[in-house]
Amino acid sequence: MGNSLQSLFGAIAQASDEEELRQHVMVKVGEHFAAQRCGLFFFDKLPPANPNLPRMLKLALSVEHNPVLRYLVEQHAPVHEELLLPPGAWKMICPRSDHGHVMAGPIISNGHLVGGIGFTRVRGTPAFNTRDLADVCAVCLHLSTWLERIQSQPKKFNSPNINRLTPREIQIAELVAQGLTSAEIGAALWITENSVKQALKRMFRKLEVSSRAELVGRLFSNISLSPSKKHAV
Repeated sequence: MGNSLQSLFGAIAQASDEEELRQHVMVKVGEHFAAQRCGLFFFDKLPPANPNLPRMLKLALSVEHNPVLRYLVEQHAPVHEELLLPPGAWKMICPRSDHGHVMAGPIISNGHLVGGIGFTRVRGTPAFNTRDLADVCAVCLHLSTWLERIQSQPKKFNSPNINRLTPREIQIAELVAQGLTSAEIGAALWITENSVKQALKRMFRKLEVSSRAELVGRLFSNISLSPSKKHAV
């Protein structure tokens, strides 16, 4: 195998953003696992399902028909196809020759599965094994820690929009950017949930936006709310 785990852990920790993680670090991760293909996925950034995909590919991407994907979603644990299936069975699920062997690992945030990493090898090459599972488990742990750190970093306000808000509204905006509900924001600031909702309505009017996602996009740089965090006012 290529890069040592320690060097991979260091590279993950030093990545400043998702682009650097994808373009530089994941290349090294793929080399470590001798994978022909290696991908990093965050569920809130996946493109919408394409109805024109071939039926076999739809099945391969379906939790109901893909035991590897189903195991990842249900167990939040690394897995490869030979851990779940008898020899040759995977080819019936995914006939692509460049996906002769597959392995996936979870990325977890606040106890929820938010993404994953996937690896493939061409048919005719060795399958992934228990050592690979142990290594990908360690890599996923560091990726999950990296994500938590990135999400907890102070967000940078875009000027001059921030000047339109009061100090209290700025506090609320910062908590909105963290994905908190109105009730959670109220508890954090020792005000009522209704006070938060009324403040958000005023902020929407000031900034000429109609949703929390737009509010965050207008005020902060390099941050957007995931679908699961686009709470109503």
